[in-house]
Amino acid sequence: MIAYMKKHELFVREMLSKKLSSEKLRELLAYHDKQIQWMQHERLVHLIVTLFVCLFMLLSWGFAIINTSIPAIALAVLLLILSVAYIIHYYRLENNVQKWYSLSGEIKGRLKL
Repeated sequence: MIAYMKKHELFVREMLSKKLSSEKLRELLAYHDKQIQWMQHERLVHLIVTLFVCLFMLLSWGFAIINTSIPAIALAVLLLILSVAYIIHYYRLENNVQKWYSLSGEIKGRLKL
């Protein structure tokens, strides 16, 4: 997903480097805003998944502390690693969407909206 976002950002930046007509800029803005909507949906889904994985990680750590066993500790460690991976992914997703907001503002600036 991050690669897709970078590819789209390069496309928009390439289009902005050209001398586009007002109509083409409006089309680019509509396309870019549609991509932002899609990523906002993805971001929400990833936030929910991240929160649940972190919740289960905390519950598994609590269970491992109360009922110490190798499987309980292994589950807690596995969920900790998964939680860290999800947090990193969500962080990157969030930052790229924020960059896209500024790109949208740049397109609007060229249109003088």
